[in-house]
Amino acid sequence: MPSSEPVSRLINVPGIGVDRMGNAADAAGDPEILRLENLDTDIPPPDIAIEVTRNAIGDDVNNSYLPFLGQEALRKAATNHVSQVSGINYDWQTQSLISAGGLSGILNCLLAILEVGDEVIVTDPTYAGLINRVRIAGGVTKFVPLIPSTDGWRLDVDALKQSVSAKTKALLIMSPSMPTGHVLNMDEWQAIANVAKQADCWLIYDAAMESIVYDNRKIIHPASLPEMADRTITVGAASKELRMIGWRVGWVVGPKAIMNNISLVSMSNVVCQVGIAMPGVTAALTTEDNGIEAAVVTLEKRRNILLDEMQGLPVIPPHGGWSMLLNTVKLGFTPAEASQLLFKHAKIAATPMSGWGENAEDYLRFVFSNEPESRLVGMGAKVRKALRL
Repeated sequence: MPSSEPVSRLINVPGIGVDRMGNAADAAGDPEILRLENLDTDIPPPDIAIEVTRNAIGDDVNNSYLPFLGQEALRKAATNHVSQVSGINYDWQTQSLISAGGLSGILNCLLAILEVGDEVIVTDPTYAGLINRVRIAGGVTKFVPLIPSTDGWRLDVDALKQSVSAKTKALLIMSPSMPTGHVLNMDEWQAIANVAKQADCWLIYDAAMESIVYDNRKIIHPASLPEMADRTITVGAASKELRMIGWRVGWVVGPKAIMNNISLVSMSNVVCQVGIAMPGVTAALTTEDNGIEAAVVTLEKRRNILLDEMQGLPVIPPHGGWSMLLNTVKLGFTPAEASQLLFKHAKIAATPMSGWGENAEDYLRFVFSNEPESRLVGMGAKVRKALRL
């Protein structure tokens, strides 16, 4: 019988934990359980996106392998979106492609630029799915800490500078970041740009939550920094900002010099995108009001409720995104222990951050995108009671 032992590229690729907590909550079948374990959202997609998608199902042009790099209208819309945010005039024909979701696009980028053993700098904590994709592509993750405080997270710039080596091939940076909600400020982006230029490497910018920023923060696109347009690859997605998770549509926009290689991987990997989903995403990107601003207002209110509820506990305020971390070790519990206690005694589903970075092991994540404000009120008392604080 053939060996079932994991191949080398999978040895250091754990699960992400979300599936286990989600399965447990589903199996319980209890509507009172607060679903804070996964990145779903109850904020609906744009109406126009749903309407156009329904119509797209019956159009035979959407039931096709072609075009391999995505429908022209969507490539134009995605390219225009990135151009507007970054201030860089990208050409949709030579500098963009559509992927089957943002993470598929990120994997395609990594496969296009990494040799086995090349190093990729990521923040810590960071989304396990990003870490795992670096490893599946044959890369080695180099973790740079995010420093927690009562005011939020900040990038350890000194550690960032020290992380560079002769093997550095890319930085893989998400802002706002998962699971921390860390939003890079200008000084931090400049430090990242300096490292990218020093190492002469690529910057893969995961822009999935780019617009979900709080406290009147401004969006900073790294390609807008001096000398960064030629080394920044932007990967966006419809899942978070547009709330179109099930559509599985993303986009990659970057320098012409690397896009041919990414396109080759894309065609060899997933072959094509979800045809019936692309028109809806096009509509969402081109409509006058796609609901992003209203969604951010709602999410910020939910964040504020959680911060009020958890006041006095070791939570780090997120500056963006839709998740928040609690340091359970400071309360005397491993994140796994705290997760079980909260699930059993407080009907709260929350995911331990094991595998989400070297410094992530102390944290439990609460996602606030899928529960209305009314259900978040009183959560602090439930947490304290379940953990006997």
